[in-house]
Formats: sequence, structure tokens, C-alpha cells
Amino acid sequence: MKEGPLAGVRILDFTWAWAGPQGTLLLALLGAEVIKVESRQRLDHARVRSLMTGPVLASPDHSTIFSDLNVGKLGVTLDLTKPRAVEIARRLAGICDVVTANMRPGTLERLGLGYEDLRAVKPDIIMLCSSAVGGTGPERTYVGYAPTFAALGGLSSITGHRNGPPSPLSGAVDLRVGTTCALAVLAALYHHQRTGEGQYVDLSSTEVVSALVGGVFMEYAMNRRVPGRDGNWDRTMSPHNCYPCQPGEGGSIAGEGSQRWVSIAVGSDEEWRALCSVLGEGGLEVDPRFADVVSRWRHREELDDIVSAWTRDRTPDEVTETLQKAGVAAMPVLDGAALAQDPHLRERGALEKVEHPVIGSRLALAPPWRLSDTPAAIRRPSPCLGEHNGYVLGQLLGIPDEEIEELARDGVVA
Repeated sequence: MKEGPLAGVRILDFTWAWAGPQGTLLLALLGAEVIKVESRQRLDHARVRSLMTGPVLASPDHSTIFSDLNVGKLGVTLDLTKPRAVEIARRLAGICDVVTANMRPGTLERLGLGYEDLRAVKPDIIMLCSSAVGGTGPERTYVGYAPTFAALGGLSSITGHRNGPPSPLSGAVDLRVGTTCALAVLAALYHHQRTGEGQYVDLSSTEVVSALVGGVFMEYAMNRRVPGRDGNWDRTMSPHNCYPCQPGEGGSIAGEGSQRWVSIAVGSDEEWRALCSVLGEGGLEVDPRFADVVSRWRHREELDDIVSAWTRDRTPDEVTETLQKAGVAAMPVLDGAALAQDPHLRERGALEKVEHPVIGSRLALAPPWRLSDTPAAIRRPSPCLGEHNGYVLGQLLGIPDEEIEELARDGVVA
């Protein structure tokens, strides 16, 4: 297997939960050697339960969520409440290029593993710390997970059904924060390559969310308007929505009797004429309510009723095939199970089979990039708890086997 573009880059990873591990996952796919630091004394909760469904797992190595977020990484166990473990962590930082964490601000500093502590070991170290609202300022003590970031960052206020409450959002926000973490590390590595300088990156998850909805802030700054929740409506296109289809039948992915949906978007007069032709409503093209883009947008509720009356008698696949052939954008609304079976995603290689020693065979998301000379790749499954203690402590740090055994007996490696 060819090496990835980050081959030779080593990352000491103190992240946990979802957002931080997503960032180091992307860097591992690009070829970085990521060493994830864990402890049996305080397990990553992604190893223990799902925040979405809540099942308690058979063991820390059975978590599919942890597996998905940590593919390609190495794992070492250190109880950082013990001084000898902290010293080992410092030694590891000394042979790494990057250190990442997403703990509360001040946690690593109290352990003796803050940026200044690690700079004393490796002056050009790059350190990224991600937290709810950043490590400085009056809100630095705020803690939170994805719904908190989404609310404070402004995304929740514009997400949800019309006339409904804001959406709490969840894992998708974590993954966007993690992706931004990866981008920040890449920028820091590029800076280091040009200058030889390390740096400290203080990343606010809330500000990441705000940066992704910049148009909302500009709307207020320029026009003094506070955008509301539009559901699936677009600001210019109509029709643009998710429309009801025939309920699922027995054995279908959606489940017997469940409501199914299809998304339809019309962005031009040409597409509008194509939709009218498919609907077979001869009067629509000459209806003054729908004469142009602005008129259709102003009468989008009536237009949605007309489209819904047509889609209700058809399956999502029937609607999609018919409209796509006519040049109209349409696609079934798929749940997770249906996405895993979607022929387009499979043909694109979006999913890849990974063999895990405990979980077994599992589909994981393949790298989102295709690079010709330095391909991104899944090079190993996620680590079992402490799986690579021997390699990390023995081979990388040169600690003798007898001393590693002693460290394990003393609970330092635990």
C-alpha cells in the first residue's frame, strides 16, 4: 500500500467522544500515525454507550461507534492521574509532531501536559485543543456537547420545521467540529513545513458552527433581519422540499406502513417546465401564480400541495427515476440502513469493509478523498483498549518489557 500524504507525521491524541476523534480519524486516513491515549479508569464514553441509543456494550472493545471514529489509530493506556504516566506522555510528545485534545480548558495544564510543558520537551510541537467555547474569554468554563455548540453557534435557531422549535442537532455538529480540527492541524503542519515553527491552536467548537452559518450573521448585520426556520424550503427555489410518498411495504427498508419521502428541487424555468410535463398538469405552466421563479417562491405552499398530491401515489424510487430522466433533481430520503445499501454510494466506494478482531467484519466510511500518488486509506481497524502498549512503550520509547510489566502492575499503564 502506498503511503499517504501525512506519512511520517506522528500525532499524540488525547481526544475522546466524537468531535476530537473525528479530526484525528481524518488525519489517520491521510497516513499520520495517530497514538490514542486512553485509560481504563476513565473510559472514552464512545466505548461504553451510544449517546443516541444508550445501549450498554459487552466490553469496551465492542463499540461500533468507537470503532467508526477511531479506524486507523494506535491505542495506548495511561492513567494520567499518576506522575509516571504523565512523564511517559511527555516523552511521547517529544517524538510526536502534533498533540490534540478536546478536554475542558485547563485540564491538561493541571496534569502538567499543557502547551508550555510540551514545548519544553519539543520546542516546535503543534498542539490543538478543542473545547466548547475556546480556552480564553469569559465563557471558557462552559462545557458542552454537539447540541450546546449548535445552540450557542446559531445553527439550532435556523434548523427545524416552520413554526416549530429549534432543532437540538447532535452528532453531525460534532463531525463538523472534528473536520475543522483536522483542517487546522493541516494548516499548522504546512506552516511548520515552511517555517520550522510549532504553534498552539485554540479551537472553539461554537465558533466553528458560527463560521458555517456566516450568511445568517450577515443577514442581521446588513439587513437587521434574523432568519427563522424554513424547514426544507429554499430562499430562492421552489418547489424545494421533501414530499410524502407511498408508505413502506413489508420487508422494505423503511418498514411496513412507515411514511417515506422524496426530495425534489427545481432551480430554473427549464426544470419547472420539465416538472410540469411529468406532473401532467397542463394548466401549471400558464398559471400566473407560478409564472416565474419569484412567483413560484411566493406561492410555494400551494405548489407543495400540488407536488405532494402527485408523489403520494408513488414510491420514492419511482418519483426519483421519473424526475431524474426529465432533468429534475430528485432523490429518496434515506435512513442509515438504506444509505448502506444505496447502489450509488457503493459504486463510488463510499463504504469499505474493515475486519475488527472483536467486532468482526464491519462497513466503515472510506476516505473522502482520492489522491493519485499518496492515497488516503484505512490501514488498520480501530484499536482495542491498550492494544498497542507494547509497540508504543517498547518500540517507540524503548522501555524494556520488564519495566512495562511493572508499570502495568502499578496501574500506570492501565
